Amino acid sequence: MPELAQEFLFELRIPQKGETILDMGTTPLSRLVYSVADGGSFAGPKMKGEVVAMSGGDWTRIRADMSIHIDVRIVLRTDDGVLVYMTYQGLMVAASQADFLYMIDANKDDDPAGADRFYYRMGATFETGDERYAWLNHLIAVGSGRLGGREAIYEVFAIR
Repeated sequence: MPELAQEFLFELRIPQKGETILDMGTTPLSRLVYSVADGGSFAGPKMKGEVVAMSGGDWTRIRADMSIHIDVRIVLRTDDGVLVYMTYQGLMVAASQADFLYMIDANKDDDPAGADRFYYRMGATFETGDERYAWLNHLIAVGSGRLGGREAIYEVFAIR
């Protein structure tokens, strides 16, 4: 069986402004919260650009076990004008209440080393009709994330 290889795709940054959040309350599964993706940016060696404002968002499930399930749909616009639909799901998990509160605090300074205090991972897929980026249609990406500086920040890697 072939080894899984990874290739850095891009860093994704999505502002966490707070005013575009809909709290749907506690459902039978979790506390369900929706937040609008109101812009952002991504940059890597093969592609860079912006997150199209108001193109999607995150359906977040805050669970009783100090974990959060994220379900995100957004549209990326490359610097050469190509639209790419990106969808990803992931988990944020903390082992203690203090680490959970640290993990979800987007207002703290960005602290990449602090991400060792929790688990924040995602798996992504892409769709585009543009031939220049058609290679995205045939890959799975994974990433690690953190919150800080009022942003969600992900390092995203293509799995080869």
